[in-house]
Amino acid sequence: MTADDGMDRIKNCLMALYPGDYEGVFQALAALIEKWKHEPFPGYPWIDEKDLLMISYGDAIHRDGEAPLKTLKEFLDGEFRDCVNLVHLLPMFPYSSDDGFSVIDYREIDPALGTWEDIKSLKSGYDLMFDAVINHVSRKSRYFEGFVSGEDRCRDFFISADPGADYSSVTRPRALPLLTPVETAEGTKYLWTTFSDDQIDLNYRNPLVLLEILDVLLLYASRGARFIRFDAIGFAWKELGTSCMHLPQVHQMVKLMRLILQSCAPGCSIITETNVPHRDNVSYFGVGDEAAMVYQFPLPPLTLFSFLTGNASRLTDWAAALEPAVPGTAYLNFLASHDGIGLRPVEDLLSGEERDLMVQETLDRGGEIGYRTLPDGSQEPYELNINYLDAIAADAKDDETRAQKFMASQCVLLSMMGLPAVYYHSLVGSRGDREGYVKSGIKRRINREKLDLPKLRPELRNPGSLRGLVASRYKALIRLRRETPAFHPNSPQQVLRLGAEIFALLRGEGSERVLALVNVSGKTLSTSTGLPGKDLVSGEDCGPAVEMAPWQYRWIKVRLQGSDFQSA
Repeated sequence: MTADDGMDRIKNCLMALYPGDYEGVFQALAALIEKWKHEPFPGYPWIDEKDLLMISYGDAIHRDGEAPLKTLKEFLDGEFRDCVNLVHLLPMFPYSSDDGFSVIDYREIDPALGTWEDIKSLKSGYDLMFDAVINHVSRKSRYFEGFVSGEDRCRDFFISADPGADYSSVTRPRALPLLTPVETAEGTKYLWTTFSDDQIDLNYRNPLVLLEILDVLLLYASRGARFIRFDAIGFAWKELGTSCMHLPQVHQMVKLMRLILQSCAPGCSIITETNVPHRDNVSYFGVGDEAAMVYQFPLPPLTLFSFLTGNASRLTDWAAALEPAVPGTAYLNFLASHDGIGLRPVEDLLSGEERDLMVQETLDRGGEIGYRTLPDGSQEPYELNINYLDAIAADAKDDETRAQKFMASQCVLLSMMGLPAVYYHSLVGSRGDREGYVKSGIKRRINREKLDLPKLRPELRNPGSLRGLVASRYKALIRLRRETPAFHPNSPQQVLRLGAEIFALLRGEGSERVLALVNVSGKTLSTSTGLPGKDLVSGEDCGPAVEMAPWQYRWIKVRLQGSDFQSA
């Protein structure tokens, strides 16, 4: 794409967003590009099988008397240096609520975590993903304070709404009021607050808001962001009388933001976070002109359902229907995260009774349930708030079985086409923090415990502990994956049907094919693959018929070119 082509595409996006004033906005945007284009932005290659992303808070791993960002780097260097090369830092900015997702200042590092120098130090060993929480800001932000006081520049930064209007068609992610009354210098105004009364939605109808956020994104790229995650981006544009989700203007915004980043910071990629059914989620690929990666939101609940029932059929059906990502893009695969396990992505994949089973199992295993409000005012389960290891294996009889069962689920994650993202609690075999929830009243805190490094390190290095069992097996799988070209994020994937209890994928092509098998049940099984080879996990030679122990996982490097298996 030439510079002229890029500017023409930028202008087209602006015409779609601001048809009455796109020329003026274009001139302001050209000045913004000029401001940033001389910065020494690093370039980045496309992802490959050696890449693995760890999801972490800046203070996920801490030690008394030390900036947590320094401690996090020491933890990674000491425990996972040859396994993790990418780090997703959840919002690391000053905030007022929601564990970081109500940002006060986009441009500063929370002093409780460290400084930009600590980010630079972490960047010296790991590529980074920054969070762009750009649907909303904190009521303690300077934007909101300026709005309340009547400052001209901030006058239209937020969405003032009529409390008497009909909002029944608006998608609601939480069981909280949509509008929040705010006293301002101009009287009471009702502002749009999708997530909470401390998270005030930005008004992208105002081009000044767009320009401000684009400046922030370019700052992130200049400070070392290889990836920028757009949190809750599907909600960013509002049109009364619609669902206010995934509107065409949102897609134009993502296209525009990609174009701006490409013009100044080649290789810095956008990842969109949209916890919705699959067809809406993958729409953010566009035709390769929007996000470089989208989250695989159906994967966590479908994998969990497979292990709860001992039946992988629903997971197999979904995976078999997946189209390869469009060129220049990839899926971002994950199982656990700082949020709960979303149920919306499987609304069209699991029946109401099947989702109810997951809700009950979550409660039985010490978890909680998050709810959302429907247009008729009723509520339904929205997410499962539970540590993923507990969700999978809380019922196991001992730590050895618990680790085996949990790692079988993680093998599903590491086998799928796309880039694997692993939450820090999964890497170190954590259990849920029920006490954290009880003390705070925040359900998501069950899976957000912050870990003390001096206490964590000996547990990880104890080979008989749950943490030691999980961490050592995770490291072994990651190292194997890094050495196996079949696991390139864009390498071919074929789903096989080898029995309801086995999830089976054939990855790669030619002499680099690997057959991934995961027994999701507690049964000993035999299955015929027609694909003899060597199991990279156990080192065993495998014939065309394979035995699978309870919750066993195998990566069989295939020897033969031909096959007689039945694909899905």
